[in-house]
Amino acid sequence: MTNFIEKKASTSEEAIRLALEELQMDRDDVSIEVLDVGKKGFFGIGAAPARVRVTFEVKETEKQEAAPAVEKEIPAVSEQAAPAVSAAVSADSDPAQAAKEFIDGLLEKMGIQGESFPTMGEENTLLVDIRGKDMGAVIGRRGDTLDAIQYLTSLSINRGREEHIRVTLDTEGYRAKREESLNRLARKMAGKVLKYHKNMTLEPMNPYERRIIHAALQDYNGVTTYSTGTEPNRRVVVALERGYGRGGRSGRPQRSSRRYYNNSEKRESGE
Repeated sequence: MTNFIEKKASTSEEAIRLALEELQMDRDDVSIEVLDVGKKGFFGIGAAPARVRVTFEVKETEKQEAAPAVEKEIPAVSEQAAPAVSAAVSADSDPAQAAKEFIDGLLEKMGIQGESFPTMGEENTLLVDIRGKDMGAVIGRRGDTLDAIQYLTSLSINRGREEHIRVTLDTEGYRAKREESLNRLARKMAGKVLKYHKNMTLEPMNPYERRIIHAALQDYNGVTTYSTGTEPNRRVVVALERGYGRGGRSGRPQRSSRRYYNNSEKRESGE
């Protein structure tokens, strides 16, 4: 079931921010349509607020009870490792120590020689670096296994806690390397969109990687991004910004504000 809310503010970006705060969602979880970009007016005369419509999916489970904020659509680690998540963790235990015990035990069940080194960061974040010999097995295909361990760790240490602790796992600097690779991919696809005036649909990615693509092209002149499809095959589409190169605008990139558009706009563009 889909629903939507509309917000007004001095700028469309501010209106989007207000809507996302009210929904407690990320940009990648919704479709955003800019209904009116607004006007600044002349010394305030003739000014008009920007207006946006944010469309989102409402799940049946969300209507009954709000679920804790954890990562989504994480693949399974292995049948042998999965039961380890059932290990009891006290709600008042030290989260760093609890995470270490859980991850080290999980690695042992997976047959991987490695050790975790957790540190608490700011705003209830837990950063964990896993070190060892066979870290390729920990990373998995495009980080799938690393994401799965991160998800299971989050479930384990947050059980029974009032304040949610956000867990981030890394090994051998994989996260930074993957982010750099995705940034290069985003710029490359944006260049193709501007050159050929044709939308580019990327391969399926998890929410973390899709957010990197969105952020990389947030201020890229002439293109916009949005997500399409359902998990686990949700993809980012890099599209030509509405009106770019038309209506008197030159073919050279100009300063523009990036927007996310929903699938109805995709159909309007003839895709």
